[in-house]
Amino acid sequence: MTGARAQGITLGMLIYKIFRTDEWQALRRDGTTSGAPVDLADGYIHFSTATQAAETAAKHFAGQDGLMLIAVEAEALGEALAWEPSRGGALFPHLYRDLRLEDVHWAQPLPLADGVHQFPPGLE
Repeated sequence: MTGARAQGITLGMLIYKIFRTDEWQALRRDGTTSGAPVDLADGYIHFSTATQAAETAAKHFAGQDGLMLIAVEAEALGEALAWEPSRGGALFPHLYRDLRLEDVHWAQPLPLADGVHQFPPGLE
């Protein structure tokens, strides 16, 4: 994991998923999800690190309100989590199994203010 550590990937780190309200409600109701439509199309659930989350929100959720930010402990996902190159060669976490409600470390609204998503302290 030496190359991964150079990109800030560490044991015990949290990774993040942005869900629309209906996707979050479905996970809470069903206890499991295969992800958003883009995840279904790609065959894995897209996550971001703390340093990638704001850019992910701006690129894929621009102007969208009613979002939830979900935090998951990367290490707890085991071998189903792969770190793969994406934007600019940066390694992104991809989950190759359903996400279970029990995987969620915490979840909170991701409000939109003046067209910008407001991330919790430490994630801007």
